[in-house]
Amino acid sequence: MNFQKIPPVTNGKSLLDSAFGRARKSGITEDFSGNWLQVIRKKETFKYKSIQDYLTQRLDAVLKNFPQVEELSPFYQKLMELTIEIQSFKKCLGAMGWAKQKINFFQKEYSNKVNYEKDRHKIQLISTQYYGRISSVIKQIESSLKYLEEARRMMRTYPDIKNMFTVCIYGFPNVGKSTLLNELCGTKAQVAAYAFTTKSINSGFMEKNGKKVQILDVPGTLDRHEKSNLIELQAELVVKEVANVIVYVFDLSEHCGYSIKEQEKLLDTVGKRKPVLIYLSKLDLVDKEVLAGWKRKSYSFSELKEAIFGLSEK
Repeated sequence: MNFQKIPPVTNGKSLLDSAFGRARKSGITEDFSGNWLQVIRKKETFKYKSIQDYLTQRLDAVLKNFPQVEELSPFYQKLMELTIEIQSFKKCLGAMGWAKQKINFFQKEYSNKVNYEKDRHKIQLISTQYYGRISSVIKQIESSLKYLEEARRMMRTYPDIKNMFTVCIYGFPNVGKSTLLNELCGTKAQVAAYAFTTKSINSGFMEKNGKKVQILDVPGTLDRHEKSNLIELQAELVVKEVANVIVYVFDLSEHCGYSIKEQEKLLDTVGKRKPVLIYLSKLDLVDKEVLAGWKRKSYSFSELKEAIFGLSEK
C-alpha cells in the first residue's frame, strides 16, 4: 500500500465551518415553492440534509482512506505496532462510524420535528438545537480526528514495499548503503558524509530479462538492540519480515566511524538470520595492506548484481 497517498484529516472546526457554510449558501440559492410554512420547512430540512451529506461523506472518506489493519501484510502490521498505538487507531476510526450514525439520526429526528411544527419561532429554535447537536457530535470526535492526522503523518514515512523478491542493503551508518542503492537502481536516495543520512526506508528496483528485484536501503543500525531507536527498529523489521537476502555494506577504510571489528560483529549477527552478500565500499580509501588482509568472500559491483539475480531465480 502507498501510505503517502492518504490525504490529510480535517479538524472538527473546519468540518463544521464548511458544512454550515454550504448549508447557508444552498438555503439561499435553492428555489422553494409553497406558502410561508411550506417554504420554511423545506428550507430548514434542506439545510439539515446538506449538513448531513457533507459531514458523512467526509467521515466516510476518512474511513476509506485509512487501511484496515487486519488486511495489511504482517510487515505493515508490525510496523504500525512500532510507530503508532494500534488500539487507539482502531478506536478513532470507530469514532468516525459513531459520528456518522449520530449525524444521520439527528437529521431525521429534527427534519421530522420541523415538518410537524407550525410556529415559525419554534422552527427556528429546532434549527438552533439541530446545529448544536451536530456541533456536539463533531466536537466529541475532535481528539480522534487529531490522532488520525498524527497517525497519517507517521504512515507517510512508511515505505511502499511490494510483495516480491527483496534485497535489503544493510550495515552501519555512513558506510555507503544509499550510494549502492543509487548505483544498483538508478535512484536518487539522499547521500551525505554523516551518520543517519537515511531517515526512512528507501526503495528501488533492478530488472534483467523482465525479472524485477526489489532493493531496500534501510537506515543504518548501531547494533544496540536494547537501546535501538525507531529508525533502527524499522530496519530490523525489514530484515526479519521482508528481506530474502542481505547485502552487507562493509567499509574497510573505517571512514564511516566504525572499526572493522565492530562491522564484523554486526555482519556475523545478521548472517545468522538471512543469506548475506558482502559488498566492500570506499575501496579508493582503503590501505593496500588492509585490503590484502581481507579474507571474507565479497563481491564487486558487477558480481553483486549477478549474484542477486541468481538468488532471485532459485
